[in-house]
Amino acid sequence: MPAVSPTSPTSAATWTVERIELLKSHFHAGLSCREIAADIGVSRNAVIGKLSRLNLTRGPKREERSADKSTARALRTLRRLQYELLSTIDIEAETPLAHVPIDEANRCSLLELSENRCRWPISTPGADDFCFCGNASPDGQSYCTGHARLAYRPNSRARLMRG
Repeated sequence: MPAVSPTSPTSAATWTVERIELLKSHFHAGLSCREIAADIGVSRNAVIGKLSRLNLTRGPKREERSADKSTARALRTLRRLQYELLSTIDIEAETPLAHVPIDEANRCSLLELSENRCRWPISTPGADDFCFCGNASPDGQSYCTGHARLAYRPNSRARLMRG
């Protein structure tokens, strides 16, 4: 299997500027790599690799070195609670954007799909009425805004932790 180069389309699509900023904020909030991966939508190994490339390490801070383990644990818990509180505020502010209607007028076949059209499948492959959404997809993404909200839903466990 060929190695993925830093300039390949998969690599560029995985680490957008927004995802890198989310990664940094989650990292500084004290979340684990598993929790960061679940929230951002990438694998745990992808998070670990990106943190390494960004030279972000979790070495003990000076204050935590001198403090006992229970104080350090309380600080991490406090940071995590602060982050969860702030993330619920951000989510509530973004909810009106999620209710975008999905237009059904642009449906197309596989042969009619182009780079900037939604690839959301409608019906069952092989059926007579099988087609794709065909709406405009922003910035070369795979799905239109309406189908992207269905495809990229936040992890249910992360939602339970926040609310």
